Amino acid sequence: MILGGTVKSEGIEDIPDVVVKLFRETATTVPEDVEKALISAMEREENEISKSILKAILKNIEVAKNNSIPLCQDTGVPLVFLKVGKNISSSEIIHILNGIKEGVIRATEEIPLRPNVVNPFTRENLKTNIGLGFPLVDIEVDDKLDREIEIKVLPKGAGSENMSALKMLTPAEGIEGIKKFVLETVVNAGGKPCPPIILGVGVGGTGDIALKLAKKALLRRIGGRHSNKNIAKLERELLEDINKLGIGTMGLGGSITALDVFIEYMGCHTASLPVGVCIQCWAHRWAKKILKI
Repeated sequence: MILGGTVKSEGIEDIPDVVVKLFRETATTVPEDVEKALISAMEREENEISKSILKAILKNIEVAKNNSIPLCQDTGVPLVFLKVGKNISSSEIIHILNGIKEGVIRATEEIPLRPNVVNPFTRENLKTNIGLGFPLVDIEVDDKLDREIEIKVLPKGAGSENMSALKMLTPAEGIEGIKKFVLETVVNAGGKPCPPIILGVGVGGTGDIALKLAKKALLRRIGGRHSNKNIAKLERELLEDINKLGIGTMGLGGSITALDVFIEYMGCHTASLPVGVCIQCWAHRWAKKILKI
């Protein structure tokens, strides 16, 4: 899995190749930290049904990797998080975005990825995972970067994404209200998002931003705690509480319902407390590459 590594000099013309490689990695493998977390879950799980399913999941990971075939029939919709350096021009950004689009089209054909993007009203399949706003590219200028760009890809499947939730809490509900809403969301999801899950929680901003924060929270390694010690404590508490729910692997009972919980936050209106929850299935697929342009 391409996570970090050395910065490599590439031309903008190489971006489609990089995007294809990133999506191939995410379609056919999970990051090492996710696989280790699943192994640990299998070893700790006492429910025999859930334990056997976790063994099957690990075998699935092995077969997919050895044969370079998708881990899951739902290869998701293409989400891309792009950071650009302060000395990347607007015209170069346009070329970068075009390169990402070309890469998604090629990835859909070559890997192959299931063409999942459809018109929401007519349900017409666009066949290339391109069009009507896709691929979704979140762009951020990072002044720590100069002539570098960072590309992160996160294929998002429907089973887990359909369980996403947003609630506009009142400020008086506070941390206890946040915890209650997160737990209610996990309970309502049950086995539908293919647990054991990874949970992203976004707090603050506005409604749409809270959900974006929740999605970005997923781009962290298993076990990687927030730098704010109070937020890190809340992450641990939520993980413990979720695993007491007894939902278990695929909703069939057990002590391991979640592998981790990640929280990101930002400021919000004095009269608001937006909370977004984004659930990811066990096949937590993401990768990144930093390129010098």
